[in-house]
Amino acid sequence: MNMIPRAPLRVAIAGLGAVGLTIARALDAGIPGCELVAVSARDRAAAAGRLADLRRPVPVLEIAALEPLADLVVECAPAGLLPDIAGPFLAAGKLAVVLSAGAILQHEHLVELARAHGGQIVVPTGALIGLDAVVAAAEGTIHSVRMVTRKPVRGLVGAPYLVEHGIAIEDIRAPLRIFKGSPREAAIGFPANLNVAVALSLAGIGPDRTELEIWADPALTRNTHRIEVEADSASFAMSIENIPSENPKTGRITALSVIACLRKLGAPLRVGT
Repeated sequence: MNMIPRAPLRVAIAGLGAVGLTIARALDAGIPGCELVAVSARDRAAAAGRLADLRRPVPVLEIAALEPLADLVVECAPAGLLPDIAGPFLAAGKLAVVLSAGAILQHEHLVELARAHGGQIVVPTGALIGLDAVVAAAEGTIHSVRMVTRKPVRGLVGAPYLVEHGIAIEDIRAPLRIFKGSPREAAIGFPANLNVAVALSLAGIGPDRTELEIWADPALTRNTHRIEVEADSASFAMSIENIPSENPKTGRITALSVIACLRKLGAPLRVGT
């Protein structure tokens, strides 16, 4: 019996910084089962210029205009815009690929919106290794999850937590621990830096029980994360050093993880949870 080919998923991208632009170019180059149909950006004229080299030009629209045109949206924007970006897609029973995972904790109604209308929020692996192992362990009992993040100084400067607590890191000469607490707290104090910690917590034992430390290190050029998990099924540790993108707060692998996620959606063979 011949299978009828499925129409490609229409993809919109909200936010056209370093991550969004990389994803747009990958879609334009070709991801089987997906096609880029629209983007949104704060500076629409600048965004149109950045997309000028695409083989198949797409419109640059207001956020509100994306949902009628697309089957899924990839959110690559400031965290505060998450409800405006994801909400319409979830209410329509569609898919929202979310990079601002920390904002989900401030807008948990989005999960209920997805549940009520048959939509889905997908948080890609992003800059963190081993989320599949944590998800699997969570089907049993996880006793503890600990994460230590070390970042170059320039990737942390200006974080609200540092400003609020009067912590100056611009001239430090040795590693300095600037935070110890939970991913829920870090999502507020470091909204552009610690989406990986929130993703880890959502995969495992939640944003309040997961332990997190953040260090500023003047000797580093890469964002580094180490995770230690104790569970009834396994004990494991993972570490990764991510090369920053042109935005020092975001690793290059973040965009690649979204591209891999989109490629999985239409792949005949899917590896990983």
